[in-house]
Amino acid sequence: MSYERKAVLISLVALVPPVAAALLLAFAGDFSTKARWTLLFFLAVSLFIGTYVLREQLVYPLRTLSNLITALREEDYSLRARNPRRDDALGEVMVELNALSQVMESRKLEAVEAAALLRAVLGQIDAAIFTFDDAGQLRLVNLAAQRLLALPSERMIGLTAAELGIGELLAEEPQIVDRPFPGASGRWYVRQSSFRERGVPHRMLVVSDITRALREEEVDAWRRIVRVLGHELNNSLAPIKSIAASMERMIADEELPHDWRDDLGRGMRVISTRTEALTRFTRAYAQLARLPEPRRREVRVRDLVQRIATLETRVPIVLAGPDAVVSADEDQLEQLLINLVKNAADASLETGGGVRIEWKVSHDGLVMTVEDEGRGVSGTANLFVPFFTTKPDGSGIGLFLSRQIAEAHGGTLTLENRPEHPGAVATLRI
Repeated sequence: MSYERKAVLISLVALVPPVAAALLLAFAGDFSTKARWTLLFFLAVSLFIGTYVLREQLVYPLRTLSNLITALREEDYSLRARNPRRDDALGEVMVELNALSQVMESRKLEAVEAAALLRAVLGQIDAAIFTFDDAGQLRLVNLAAQRLLALPSERMIGLTAAELGIGELLAEEPQIVDRPFPGASGRWYVRQSSFRERGVPHRMLVVSDITRALREEEVDAWRRIVRVLGHELNNSLAPIKSIAASMERMIADEELPHDWRDDLGRGMRVISTRTEALTRFTRAYAQLARLPEPRRREVRVRDLVQRIATLETRVPIVLAGPDAVVSADEDQLEQLLINLVKNAADASLETGGGVRIEWKVSHDGLVMTVEDEGRGVSGTANLFVPFFTTKPDGSGIGLFLSRQIAEAHGGTLTLENRPEHPGAVATLRI
């Protein structure tokens, strides 16, 4: 039985006692037959009109509420209840529905504007963006992605990454790939992330063209190399040229000065010194360029450190660490530690201190510290800059080469002043 029929039936049941009393009085009293039937007629009409009006008064507001709720469900927020009143329960429901419609209309407008802004931003991004749902089907793509695959979005939406020819790009870790696409070719930086929409996991793939950036970095690197080479060559060739010209003029004179042999010897020694410095400089450049990939094998850390400590006899060296084994390139790791220990010994030699080498091995790898008791380091921002050195006879590549070795092993190398004692500490993690 429907709600309105049940309400009408309850109303009729409530009217049964007074109607029965009226009929009992009409038929038990001294009334004519015409009067009795007239009473029955008016009772019937009154009951019909009353139940009809009651039904309409109940059904109309409920239908209005139903229409408003249906409009909300269909995201049509233009419908409103007319003249709602707060002095009755039904009026309060209408008022709250109108307020809810207004709030949801405002939220929908904000969502539409945000979506429009997102589309505009995606359209201006140079990186290609692909969004896949939990079934692996493409759901969102920007203009850069359409140009990359030379396909309109209508033909791409709903396809999987394999069907689009980019399935191998969905790797967990960021990667740099060198491959052609239907719309472009070059080197690309590929990364992905995950997000949820309406509780469903999605994956976003971003493909960025780094060809131009790498080319600019390469040109900038060449400029720096040429600038350094030019500076060092000029520093060495300028005095050589000047001394050679002086020696040529001296020899060209008919009468040589009595100390010409001393002048000639000094000139030759300067030429030899500058030539040797230039040779060391070019050898250092060649060493940086020829650093090979590490060949990993098991290395006993204690034996390696003890062997390096025996090479440095100028200062006392203290070793502290377990007898552990790590996987590394022993030759490269030895070269790295030689550089660190030599620098620490040079610093400690000035103050009469010593060097302490400490290491530990855990599931994260090897952590080794080399502490000196020198005066500390200054200008830490330039310590790992190639050819930057604070030593008169330094080449400026020791720390730079050491950090390259550490990074080739997937680790890091830092150098900083000790917080509580004089001196510096180099920390190696591989």
